[in-house]
Amino acid sequence: MTFFVDVTVRGYELDTQGHLNQAVYLQYAEHARWELLRAAGLPQEKLLAGGVGPVALEAMVKFRRELRGGERVRVTCRFVYGEGKTFEVVQRILKEDGTVAAEVTGVAGMLDLTARKLIADPAGHLASLAERPDLLSG
Repeated sequence: MTFFVDVTVRGYELDTQGHLNQAVYLQYAEHARWELLRAAGLPQEKLLAGGVGPVALEAMVKFRRELRGGERVRVTCRFVYGEGKTFEVVQRILKEDGTVAAEVTGVAGMLDLTARKLIADPAGHLASLAERPDLLSG
C-alpha cells in the first residue's frame, strides 16, 4: 500500500496564470513525507529526541497537468530503499479522477544531528524507531 494524504488547492497558492505555483508542488510533497513519518509513529519531536532528522538531497518534479484553485488532490509517498546511506522518495500528485498532475522523485537520507553525517542504514534505523514500520517500506 502506498501512503497518501489529500490536499485542496488554495487560492493563495496559485500563480498569475491561475494554476498551482510550481514551488507548491514541492510543499505538497514535503507535507506528505512528514505525514508518512508521523503516521509511522515518527513525528518530528521523536526524531529530534533520537538525534536524527530526514534530509532531502535531491528533488525533481515532472509537471503533467495543471491544478487550479479548489481542486482536491491526493499526494502519495513511498520510500524505496537500496544499499547505502540514501533512499529514493517516489511521489505522485493525483487529481480526483486519477490523472497524474505531477511526479516528484528525490533522494533522501537520515542525518545524525550530532555527527552531521548520514546514517548508514536509514531503513533499519527508521524501522527501529517507528511504531508502524510497515508504512515506511511502501
